Amino acid sequence: MKLYRRENYLRKIRGFYHDAGIIKVITGVRRCGKSCLMATIAEELRESGVPEENIVYLNLDARGYRSVRTADQLDALIEERSGAQGMKYLFVDEIQNVQNFEEVVNGFREEENYSIFITGSNSYLLSGELITKLTGRYLEFETFPLTFDEYLGMKEFLGKTLQPDLTSEFDAYLAEGGFPKALQYDGADKWTYLQGIVKEIFQKDVKRRVKIRNVSVFETVQRYIVNNFGATTSLANIENDLRKNGSPIRRETLKRYLSILEDAKIVYPCRRFDLKSRKSLSGEQKYYLADLGFYFATNTDKRINYGAALENVVYLYARSKGYDVSVGRIGNLECDFILSKDAVDYSYVQVSMTIMNSLETEDREYRPLESIRDGYPKYLVTRNDPIQRRNGIRHVNAAPFMKENRTF
Repeated sequence: MKLYRRENYLRKIRGFYHDAGIIKVITGVRRCGKSCLMATIAEELRESGVPEENIVYLNLDARGYRSVRTADQLDALIEERSGAQGMKYLFVDEIQNVQNFEEVVNGFREEENYSIFITGSNSYLLSGELITKLTGRYLEFETFPLTFDEYLGMKEFLGKTLQPDLTSEFDAYLAEGGFPKALQYDGADKWTYLQGIVKEIFQKDVKRRVKIRNVSVFETVQRYIVNNFGATTSLANIENDLRKNGSPIRRETLKRYLSILEDAKIVYPCRRFDLKSRKSLSGEQKYYLADLGFYFATNTDKRINYGAALENVVYLYARSKGYDVSVGRIGNLECDFILSKDAVDYSYVQVSMTIMNSLETEDREYRPLESIRDGYPKYLVTRNDPIQRRNGIRHVNAAPFMKENRTF
């Protein structure tokens, strides 16, 4: 089967293809494309001359492997397929299905003739025993659903017709999200598929892995976070809003439910960062969705706050490029995003659907960026406005910026 190659991630992993000392851990929300990414790596190894018998590929979600649940079963399965001489390339997809898989992975790593790649759909994969046994012995490569440039590339790959107007295509992307397989469907079939993904994620990565006593309250919290993505909030605010709506919840329970949603990589917290003190701030933060499909699949009313949607898309795009992302505070002003790499290289991003409504709107969006006095790059991202020049701030429209695969 021919695979769409997600070069944005492949280039990050290629340097470790033949490294037997580092386990390559590919994480991300279920159905974001981890399995295809790993299959692409195996395909590239074959193309480079690695013999088929030296590639051991196990998809533990596939028929025939779903009964593999213990460390001994996994160990025996790998051993049975490892008869080739020389370096072997071990791929295990959805490895969290196996209890105590860490022992097996570590054992084969110590043999020093296996280059190991594993995937998992939630943060439990990188907790507990794996960290204890493999400190300094693994690298995480976090993947996300399709960014806009990938969305366009995959539509072409699938033979889908691209709209001649790039902004119209971008609006479709905002409305549909970036789960890769969803691109194969149209109309009502797409929404049916998205609803199926969401149900699968909550079933396999939430309910099956953690005990939730009051499912209805958990689902209320989930709907609240999904419906309020991109809004500034805090534990106290969420607690108060739920109480007003007849769903009182204890603070400890709320924290646990939010952690469950984060661990399943359904939502990502974006914490505040104070530009004066250069420190992260506790309390208020924003939550962004791993994919806008979560919103559409859980709401009958498909209308959406497109300003928040654009923020969400910019957040995921920046994360996919390897940036750490925070919400910036500059005195009483707020900058939508502070992006950093290696904690020393900063850029600042303000997001607005449009600044053309009024001069007041324009000034409001520029003001936080103009108040930042250092020399790091500053960006204003809009949907489709005439490009402005103002005080060295780089005004870009989201669709061409992302199509060109540019970085901040």
